[in-house]
Amino acid sequence: METATKRNIYSFGLGTVGRDMVYTMVTMYLIFYLTDILGVSSASLWWINGIILAARIFDALNDPIMGVIVDNTKTKYGKFKPWIAFGSIASGIVTILLFTDFGLTGTSFVAVFGILYLLWGIAYTTNDISYWSMLPSLSMDQKEREKIGSFAKICANIGLFTVVAGLVPLTTMLGKSLGSVTKSYTVFTLALVVVMWLGQAITVVGVKEKKDTFKQEEPTTLKGMLRAILDNDQLLYTAISMSLFMIGYVTTTSFGLYFFKYAYGDEGMYSIFAVILGISQIGALAVFPLFSKHFSRKTLYTAATVLVVIGYLIFFFSPMNMLFIGLAGVLMFLGQAFIQILMLMFLADTVEYGQWKLGKRNESVTFSLQPFINKMGGAIASGIVGATVIISGINDAVTPADVTAQGLLLMKFAMMILPLLFVLAGYLVYRYKYKIDTAMYQQILTDLQERGDLKLE
Repeated sequence: METATKRNIYSFGLGTVGRDMVYTMVTMYLIFYLTDILGVSSASLWWINGIILAARIFDALNDPIMGVIVDNTKTKYGKFKPWIAFGSIASGIVTILLFTDFGLTGTSFVAVFGILYLLWGIAYTTNDISYWSMLPSLSMDQKEREKIGSFAKICANIGLFTVVAGLVPLTTMLGKSLGSVTKSYTVFTLALVVVMWLGQAITVVGVKEKKDTFKQEEPTTLKGMLRAILDNDQLLYTAISMSLFMIGYVTTTSFGLYFFKYAYGDEGMYSIFAVILGISQIGALAVFPLFSKHFSRKTLYTAATVLVVIGYLIFFFSPMNMLFIGLAGVLMFLGQAFIQILMLMFLADTVEYGQWKLGKRNESVTFSLQPFINKMGGAIASGIVGATVIISGINDAVTPADVTAQGLLLMKFAMMILPLLFVLAGYLVYRYKYKIDTAMYQQILTDLQERGDLKLE
């Protein structure tokens, strides 16, 4: 492997550790922080639920516009790195503010929360679009892309599961030291943001983009943006499939702490469970390139989906026993790890497909759909979680014993069965609509070279 390729694998991948720490903190634990740490009333929570959904939709609709801005950026540092740096700094500051208790209640709290949440979405998007849209420019080789993407996802999941496993014990320890659980969440979040800034600095300084690979193109207009998205059928099918998967994935993970606190009855086991899942998912990502050498992407996606389905069914029907719960979690996250990296590769390949079909590359417009998907998935997942904890009685429960059997069953259904249906729907869209296999992709590259749109060594 070339030295430049190795450098890009590590420099690009390490940037995801802190990013995903911060993203996990906001998407998975913000609602829990509001309900169980700040004690926000159900009346305010309904408003917050609506704000999160509206802000995510608003922000998601603006993602392609940010993609146009990045695609049209021309600096001596390239078009990606300036936005990566700016988005990292801005989103970090707002994340800290989201997990800071200003002593507000009622309408004032809801208003300030709404402003901060909207700003967070915009700032994080700026970073996310520019970061991931850099990936296709690092290599045209599908296997090299898989290596870069796999390592990035490994690092991302290290960040994710560090937060998941460390949240309860570290905030408990900090709470005792600081004399306040709310302050512990602020300090914990500050530490995550610092890690993000360090990782993003590595990416900005370390990644070396290939020059003169792509022909110079005219700036992308808003009309061109719409064409790049709506006329790229493979991009649209990938986006739909990814969206359905993400709704299921984020819904399940967002319920994790509630499940162990109110259904299992031991909040502390959540961290142990998270470690098991983290090792499983990271291990799966590490071996993905090996499996991809011997099996087609379609075969891998099918096998991964089967594992997820079996895992969900075991999880739903199992007794409150860690042996069964752990087995279910391992199966689910092994499968989800493969699906995550496959989705990323499908999205990357639609860049060349769009260039081949429409005559324009548009990496950032294409990858603007990833945060769009994540936000819409996260918004719907947050809505499902927020509504469930209210309707089930969890938000008003003083102790786990206050939650009825019907309330727990509702939570399990929303956590396991509903996400399972979303994951299956996403697979079916891919199975019957996505057509960019290895042979087609190689033909696309050949055609682009012959047209002079691409220069490969």
